Amino acid sequence: MNRFDRLTAILIQLQSKRIVKAQEIADRFEISLRTVYRDLKSLEQAGVPLIGELGVGYSLVEGYKLPPVMFNREEAIAFQFAEKIVEKYADTANSEHYKSGMYKIKAVLKHVEKELVEDMAERIKVVDKKPKNPANIQVVSSLLASISEKKIIYIRYAVWDEEKKDQIVSRKIEPIGIFFDEGQWSIIAYCYHIKDYRHYRTERIHQITPTDEPFHKKHMTLNHFFDQVNGAKMMIKIVLNVDSDFAHYIQEQKLNYGFVGEEELGNNQLQWTFLAYCTDAFTRWFITFADHAKIVEPDLLRTVVKDYLAEISQNI
Repeated sequence: MNRFDRLTAILIQLQSKRIVKAQEIADRFEISLRTVYRDLKSLEQAGVPLIGELGVGYSLVEGYKLPPVMFNREEAIAFQFAEKIVEKYADTANSEHYKSGMYKIKAVLKHVEKELVEDMAERIKVVDKKPKNPANIQVVSSLLASISEKKIIYIRYAVWDEEKKDQIVSRKIEPIGIFFDEGQWSIIAYCYHIKDYRHYRTERIHQITPTDEPFHKKHMTLNHFFDQVNGAKMMIKIVLNVDSDFAHYIQEQKLNYGFVGEEELGNNQLQWTFLAYCTDAFTRWFITFADHAKIVEPDLLRTVVKDYLAEISQNI
């Protein structure tokens, strides 16, 4: 990319966010901070009204806008590619919003790019099946509204109960993000009931009641949350009581799931302690011998196991 194209791209990036950090620009274009500062100085000299604050970042003076920007060939193809994915995996409402946005994008394309996009629409197809548990349209919309407005919501959620099977509980939560994984949509939220973060599957949310009550906590981003989950800081302590007669069958396996200690309790019981990175993987392993063990802590693992068993029961 030549310098003129980079300066144009930086200016567009500055319009895309309220504040842009110099490091973000450096990372995007793989250039040094010194080069970033030189480019920003060039934009200022060209008449671009920049505001820079030490330790915060750069922004454009309110109201400054460029004329509509033309997209290049590669960008036009990328938009069409994204549209095919959104059609398959987004709920109906958000899919329609995306299509509406795409019409506006296509409206500023040159004739050649318009023909290209139309042709590519027939050459890109997502053949994977629909999500195995499609998200309720109203649920997703309400969750996104809560996240964007930072307003607390109450949900009615189906959890697994050993006696009552599916039991509907009420939870007060502060959602921090929504994600798609293994064919289903879920959210990460701070739950006032357990006073910690947990995930909820959208297809098990029966009702959402919005409120005007603002979030009481300052939350990390969804990416930050997953970074921490994958790091040592978010290792989860798990304690199980295991039947001594059965324990020797999984002696080797336990080392793959963060085993850190063992204590004899008597009464034919061993207490095993783990520091696990992933509750999902641990849950799948635990279920293979759940009739010979009991979860001592944490409560979150009990909830995850019950939810997982509920899902299995629906497929039998």
